[in-house]
Amino acid sequence: MRHILLLGGTTEASALATALAARGERAVLSYAGRTEAPRAQAIPTRVGGFGGVEGLAEYLTREGVTHLVDATHPFAARISANAIAAAERASVKLLALTRPEWVDGPGDRWTRVADTAEAVAALGTDPARIFLALGRQTIGDFVHAAQHFYLLRFVDAAEPTLPNHHLVVDRGPFTLAGELALLREHRIQTIVAKNAGGSGARAKLDAARELGLPVVMIDRPFIPPRPHADSVAAVLDWLDHGVVRGV
Repeated sequence: MRHILLLGGTTEASALATALAARGERAVLSYAGRTEAPRAQAIPTRVGGFGGVEGLAEYLTREGVTHLVDATHPFAARISANAIAAAERASVKLLALTRPEWVDGPGDRWTRVADTAEAVAALGTDPARIFLALGRQTIGDFVHAAQHFYLLRFVDAAEPTLPNHHLVVDRGPFTLAGELALLREHRIQTIVAKNAGGSGARAKLDAARELGLPVVMIDRPFIPPRPHADSVAAVLDWLDHGVVRGV
């Protein structure tokens, strides 16, 4: 019987966990541990890291894992790279469940940057009201641009180091109406976002287009080549037939 380890934390990971449970698959969902109260899942869960490539490879072998599905956030580059190396070391089949990137269109005012340091530079020196739609792990660089007001939105309550900020604790998916109200209430002038893709966080970009607001969009980090699929159905097909079709 196959044994699946699902590296998760995304909406897609939760959807896949539900589908695996419905099929009666032997599977475990692993969280990195960055969220204090992760959502309950339909399959058993574990929380915390593995100890790098060596620790993950050891876990895969010890637990008899046959299939590893990486459904982590598109910006979890280190975890994804470790998964590739550990799967090869342990001779375990690997597939990434990825979201298509967001693409700008008519009416969008995007500035694309490589990382948060470039995002800070793109905001300029004049004080402005910024919505940092980034998550708490990646706001550190903005301490160097303390002239701005920052609107933050985290899944958990936290104590950000930014001196001039307002924190909203909320969890997506978000609606266009809700995002428009949020941006207007806090008089936001620019949004900084990661190109995470997916539908759950897309509404802020639609709201920015409607309001004519600029968006500083951080591109995804490099991840070594690996087999990938963009839907739960494609992952299930891979489990059953060993190939990824239609990608």
